[in-house]
Amino acid sequence: MPSSTTKSPRIAVLADSDTRWKWGALTADRITPGPPMEAAAREGTPARPALSGFLLRGRSTPTARQLEEVGVHADSLREVTAVEFLRAMAEESYDIVVLALVGGGVQAMLHGLKRVWEGRRKRPVVVTGYVGVVYEKLADGLLLRHGADLVLANSRQDAERFRAVYEGVGADASSVTEVALPFLGGAPYAGEHDPYTVVFAAQPSVPDSRKDRTYLLERLVRHARLHPGREVLLKLRSKPGEHTTHIEELPYQKLAQRLDAPANFRMVYGNMGEVLDRTDLLVTVSSTAALESLHRRIPTVVLTDLGVRETLGNHHFVGSGCLASWDQLDDGHRPAPDEEWVARQGVAAVGSPAGAGSYAHAFDAARERITKLLGRPGGLPPLTPYYTPATAPGYLPGILARHHLGPDGTPLPGAPAADKEPGPVRQVVRRAARGAYRHGVQRVAPVIRRMGEL
Repeated sequence: MPSSTTKSPRIAVLADSDTRWKWGALTADRITPGPPMEAAAREGTPARPALSGFLLRGRSTPTARQLEEVGVHADSLREVTAVEFLRAMAEESYDIVVLALVGGGVQAMLHGLKRVWEGRRKRPVVVTGYVGVVYEKLADGLLLRHGADLVLANSRQDAERFRAVYEGVGADASSVTEVALPFLGGAPYAGEHDPYTVVFAAQPSVPDSRKDRTYLLERLVRHARLHPGREVLLKLRSKPGEHTTHIEELPYQKLAQRLDAPANFRMVYGNMGEVLDRTDLLVTVSSTAALESLHRRIPTVVLTDLGVRETLGNHHFVGSGCLASWDQLDDGHRPAPDEEWVARQGVAAVGSPAGAGSYAHAFDAARERITKLLGRPGGLPPLTPYYTPATAPGYLPGILARHHLGPDGTPLPGAPAADKEPGPVRQVVRRAARGAYRHGVQRVAPVIRRMGEL
C-alpha cells in the first residue's frame, strides 16, 4: 500500500442533506483501504483516519436534530458554500474526497476541483454515487457524475445500467464500481415481536399529491383499527420545516391532525436501523428502507395501491416478490422476496441462499481500486468530466453558475466565500431566508397548484 495510505488516510465528505451525509460518511469508511471502523474497534487495531465533514449550505442543509438522528459522526463538521469547500480543498491535503450531492452539485464540484488542483503533482481520489434506488433521470444524473475517479453503483444491476449509459454516449465507463448501500446491517429478523409491529416508511415527495398521501395515511390508520393487537407506526423522515434529500410539501404530521387515530397507531422518528429492530412488516411505496429491511430478511411490502409507476419509483421492485396492496395486507398477506432479484440489488443478509456473506465483501473492489489510484506513479491525471464548455455549452454554464462558478470552474466575482463563521446579522438573515423558502414550499406552492387545477 502506498505511503499515503499506511498512515491514516485523510478523507473529506461534502454532503447536501441528512441522508446524503449518512451515505457519504459511511461510504467513506467502507471504501478506505484498511479495516472498517467497527472491525478496527473489535480487533483493537489503530483508530481509523480522521473524517472531515462539509455540509453544503442550501435548502436541505441538515439541522442538528437530523444529524443526531442519522447517528454518523465526523472528527470535524462545518457548513460551507461551494466556493468555501473548494478553497478548503486547495489549502488542505486529503487522500479521498467523497461528493455526496445531487447530480448538479457533483458536476460543479468536479469542475471546481479540477481548477483548484491545476498544477498539483498529487491530488485526492474523488468518489461519488447515489444514496439509494436510482429510478429516475438515469442518464442525466449519471452524466452529471461523470468525471469522478469512482462512480459507485449500489448493485450489480445498477453497475450494468451505469456502464451502458456511459458507453452509449462514448464516455469512459471505467469509473463505475460495484459496491452496495453502506448502511445495510443489523441483526437478521428472528421472528415476530410482542406486539407485532407494522411500520410504514414515509417518503418526503412520493407520492406528492394531497389526495394520494391522505389515502395512504387513512389506509395505515384503517389497518391499525382492523388489527388492534398490532402496533402500527408511521416512520417519518423529518419534522415540519425541516428538509431532507427531497422537498416535502405536505407533511404527514399535518394531514394526520384531521384523523381520529386509534391508540395502537403513532408517528415515530429516529434512526431507521433502530426502528427496524422491532419491525415485523415494513411497508412503503418505494423507500430505500425496503432494501434495508430485505437485507435483514424482514417481511417487506412495496405498495401497488397507487399503481406501479415510474413516477412513484415502485417499478424498481418489479420482480422482487414484494409488490402488494393494503387490501392484501389487511387480509394477512406475507410477502416472499425473490432471492435472485434480492441478490442483484446487492442485498443479501447472512444466511441468505442468494448470497450468504456477500455483503461483507461488497466494497473490496472499491478499496482495491482506490489503493491503486493512490499509489499511481506520478499521481492522478486531471479530472475529466463528460460535460465541458465544448460538449454542453447550453447546459454546463448554468449548472456551474448556480454554485457561483464560471465556465472554467473558477469562482465568479462576488461569490460567497467567508473566511469565518457568519456573524449574528448574517445568521438571522439566513434563517429568515430558509424560513421564507420553506413557507413557500409547504404553504404557498400547494395553494397555487390547487388553483391551477380548478
